[in-house]
Amino acid sequence: MNEVMFGIIGLAVVLVFFLTGIELGFAMALVGFLGFCYIRSFEAGLNLLAKDVFEVFSNYGFTVIPLFVLMGQIALNAGIAKRLFNAAYKFIGHIPGGLAMATVAGATAFKAICGSSPATAATFASVAVPEMDRYGYDKKLSTGIVATVGTLGILIPPSVTLIVFGMITGESIGKLFLAGIIPGLIIALFFILIIYGWCKINPSLGPKGERSTWKQRISSLPEVGWIVLIFLLVVGGLMKGFFTPTEAGSIGTFAVLLLSVLKKDITLKGFVKSVMESLRTACMVLMLIAGSTILGRFLTITKIPMIASDWVVSLPLDKYLIMILISLIYQLGGSFIDDLAFMILATPIFYPVIINLGFDPVWFGMIIAITVMIGVVIPPVAINVFVVKNITKVPFSVIYRGVYPFLLGLLVCGALLFLFPQLALWLPNLLMK
Repeated sequence: MNEVMFGIIGLAVVLVFFLTGIELGFAMALVGFLGFCYIRSFEAGLNLLAKDVFEVFSNYGFTVIPLFVLMGQIALNAGIAKRLFNAAYKFIGHIPGGLAMATVAGATAFKAICGSSPATAATFASVAVPEMDRYGYDKKLSTGIVATVGTLGILIPPSVTLIVFGMITGESIGKLFLAGIIPGLIIALFFILIIYGWCKINPSLGPKGERSTWKQRISSLPEVGWIVLIFLLVVGGLMKGFFTPTEAGSIGTFAVLLLSVLKKDITLKGFVKSVMESLRTACMVLMLIAGSTILGRFLTITKIPMIASDWVVSLPLDKYLIMILISLIYQLGGSFIDDLAFMILATPIFYPVIINLGFDPVWFGMIIAITVMIGVVIPPVAINVFVVKNITKVPFSVIYRGVYPFLLGLLVCGALLFLFPQLALWLPNLLMK
């Protein structure tokens, strides 16, 4: 059996292991280890396993992941999301669909300090859905927008997905963060327009809320101002080179913690809960990276990435059509495996293809991010829908009916990025030359 065929069998075994319930990080590590032992030697496999696992878990650069996750968890447990929602509600809650629009606005602001998509979906399922229920909103609109708006954290910095993509590919995390801002805001605007159009067609979906006074609106602005200030501190400092991504995560986490303590919004119990939740998420992501690294070493000696790259480049197709096919592969893989996990698995294979085709790797990161955004809300593996269902107890069928209209916004933004790549590249090129 030649090395290429053995590598293909190895990838198939990884998928089989995942379907049996084994965590994908461990499945990738096991297959990579056994495959390396088969092609090289058992001793070489042991050395590879020890070296890669140690390097991932002791890599200073990877500390950025738990830090940004911790920043989001502190904000979550300090009730910042609820105050952002209330501030948005005071401005637009009185128009048809206003509470759903306020959910989009509040979640967009909250994403500036929280990089976890499921955490955002869980937060606004607890905060926004009961308020929309109070005003008689249709369940498919209230749960659908909460599940979908959580995806903004995949694109708007500080995004764990973009951090991991940068770690895998070696691309600048600062550039990826900047590249995600404009597409993320465009998608948020599309969500608001979809809510407005949907409620215009069927006003019973989102009845009007109470109108707030200008005094109430102005009094809510400081809550938004603090978040904007922390976002500018973290992303601006990272962009200007004042500190590294890890230092940016440390400063952002400290700023959110300090704000929460000074406002007496978090207790010691809440802080400990934030740390424990962050450790759980960070260990999961780091194990995925470690497993992907080991599997990647195995695939490298089988020469599958190089062969795949040469084969795809030689196809008699336009390079943009090839890019669409790659996006569909990410989407198909993410339908059966957690989307972040599949991104970690597939990116080392397709990244050389993108470089050979002449695409900008930062632009590629944005396309993959939008693909992941779609994946976390469509069946069968739709983590955000599962989160919202567990909190609201609304049937899956109702939530999915509410999610589908908002997929239009994601698809249109993806199409705009294909037509106008500068939507993603303008800010990084302007501010990080």
